[in-house]
Amino acid sequence: DITKEVPTLTLQQATELTLQLYGVTMTEISTLPSYIDQNFLVVDEEGTKYVLKIMNSEDSKNATLLEVQTLATFFLRQHGVPAQTVVHTITGQLMSMEEIDCGHGAQTYCVRLLAYLQGKTIAESPVTRQDLYNVGKLAAFVDKTLQQLVSPNLDVLQKMDGLLWSLSNIPLTEGYLSVMDGDPLQDVVRAVIEQYKLHVQPKISSFRKGILHGDMNDQNILVTPVDNGHHEVSGVLDFSMLMNDCYVFEVAIIIAYMMLENPSPLDVGGAVLAGWESIMVLNEDERDSLFLLVLGRLCQSLVYGRYNLLNKLWELGKKEVERKWFKDASTFSVS
Repeated sequence: DITKEVPTLTLQQATELTLQLYGVTMTEISTLPSYIDQNFLVVDEEGTKYVLKIMNSEDSKNATLLEVQTLATFFLRQHGVPAQTVVHTITGQLMSMEEIDCGHGAQTYCVRLLAYLQGKTIAESPVTRQDLYNVGKLAAFVDKTLQQLVSPNLDVLQKMDGLLWSLSNIPLTEGYLSVMDGDPLQDVVRAVIEQYKLHVQPKISSFRKGILHGDMNDQNILVTPVDNGHHEVSGVLDFSMLMNDCYVFEVAIIIAYMMLENPSPLDVGGAVLAGWESIMVLNEDERDSLFLLVLGRLCQSLVYGRYNLLNKLWELGKKEVERKWFKDASTFSVS
């Protein structure tokens, strides 16, 4: 039951936890949006902002993977990538496993305190082609820098292979296609999967591999405006999909997500690609597969997005969902 895995700390519990683990006294605290974790925006006496992140109990079970993700964030920050700084606990840890009771009995949750990054997500910002070039360039810099990451536990990133969202697993989308019954796009998704099996799968062995961020979507990149309508990347968020996979997948994922919100989607690919190739040039097989990989990610997004939403609503149930809807409706004010 997903509702039992999601942490639901009160503001009081979160305030006490921050003091206990980090010795930081909060003057302000508020909740931030999150899907299955819990995030708080906290401000200390000096006015410094932090994000207190409490992972859901299911993902908290994989402490080794979380350690590698946290280490990667810390490592990238040291190399000049605008990733969130992880604050050490009083005892010098980058993360802490805490037993907390949120009303379903005590469970273990992974707790981290991260520096707050300024900026708006790309989803909220009208980005230029130059901005997209910079995103491509930064993504390649991130993945190239991660080649130097050293940890005895890097093999946990291999276990992500079974992941539904990996672009090497596009054919798995077929098993979920029933959520699109009656939708004419279902045929397009089927055709993309067939083309992928024919033209991309045989080439995967020639794709170069390494550690990828794995989820550089328009919600995970923050930008701040600079002169004449351009932006600079001020933050890279969410390393929870960090995986050992093919570099060309990272490029395809960025192009797919940057196209979704862009008023001129066809202008996105060239700009992202130019930025990426200023650091890592794609080989011929990678270039030849890019188009179908982008389509593949859009198919995954479409199918799993519907499946996950359907599943989540069904799992929460009529009572829970209605309670939220009607409660939200009663507090709604039109500004």
